[in-house]
Amino acid sequence: MHTSATLARATPRLDALTGLRWWAAFVVFLFHMRVFAPLPGPITQVFDYGYFGVTFFFVLSGFVLTWSARPNVPTSTFYWRRFARIWPAHMVALVLAIPVFYTLAAVPEGSFLKPFDLGIILLSVVLIQAWWANPAILYSGNPAAWTLTCEALFYALHPWISKVLIPLAKRGALILAVGAVAAAFAYRAGVIVWPESALALVPLPVMRVPEFILGMGLAWAMRSGWRPRIHPFVGIGSMGAVIAVVLLCTRAPAGSLLTYIPAFSNELFTIACGLAIIALASASLRGKRPSRFESATQVKLGEWSFAFYLVHATFIYLALRIFGYQEPSWWNLLWFAGLLAVDLVAAWALHSFVERPAEKRMRRWKDRRDHARVAVKQEASVSG
Repeated sequence: MHTSATLARATPRLDALTGLRWWAAFVVFLFHMRVFAPLPGPITQVFDYGYFGVTFFFVLSGFVLTWSARPNVPTSTFYWRRFARIWPAHMVALVLAIPVFYTLAAVPEGSFLKPFDLGIILLSVVLIQAWWANPAILYSGNPAAWTLTCEALFYALHPWISKVLIPLAKRGALILAVGAVAAAFAYRAGVIVWPESALALVPLPVMRVPEFILGMGLAWAMRSGWRPRIHPFVGIGSMGAVIAVVLLCTRAPAGSLLTYIPAFSNELFTIACGLAIIALASASLRGKRPSRFESATQVKLGEWSFAFYLVHATFIYLALRIFGYQEPSWWNLLWFAGLLAVDLVAAWALHSFVERPAEKRMRRWKDRRDHARVAVKQEASVSG
């Protein structure tokens, strides 16, 4: 009864999380700008951790899918909706990326260019490139799209993890969330202690599953009535605090236990992502506007964030290919501003003319088929 009632209960939009999603995409942009136009001084070391934006995406993905789950949605419909959500935009971004990252000529030494290989590129078409650790495959096609291999695995697992999660009440969901984080820490410790073991061969998508499960567990706990009173500043600030602590620990004396903390940086940031998500979500559900993340501009940028993520690196590397590497300088802020503007325009176009309309059409097509199938079954039962 608890399960069916909870699933049937409508869940409100959490616009603050959509707004925060934009900032996750933005820090990934800062991470990639280092290869073209880095800034001088210690700030570059902060940008080195911009890839943590991907960790936030993975935790948020588990949260949002579970938060928005509805009863009686066929598994095939769930899979189709996820395919419709990511694949059309991914394919357009892939076509844009190929002439930037590949060449038919000899590859100069030290270049980011790769020799054109149709077989390898096709791996990224079907989103399986991240199952290989070889960088030429892992970052094939559109290099940023390796994360979609992880998302594809998450989508495949979600209905089956939900069968375990949904019958649980609030406490069980939180235990599952904590267990996922514990498993991530245990795995990382195992790799550190036994670097030559089979643990080091675990494929990247499998390695990131605990981040997704954490998001699922937190979402179901909140759907079951959990409302932790964590100030949004604490949630958001925890992500910055993790980066600060990791940077400080990289300067710890050799032999100090603090030198091990950076090895667990992704796991620590995973916890911070969970804190940020539940802090903003809980504040919103209690009727408080947690921050500017809910502003119309922030939400719109958040809606563009997937398209932005898909195209941002392509334009950064295109600039690198045309203009060459720019030495560290504060003048490079002009490059930051220019490329950010270009990426935003491209993201708007990809979202407005491909991502959103393609998803709507594909969802309508599947919904019509589902309705027709139900009608046939009903007619057959009446006739029988």
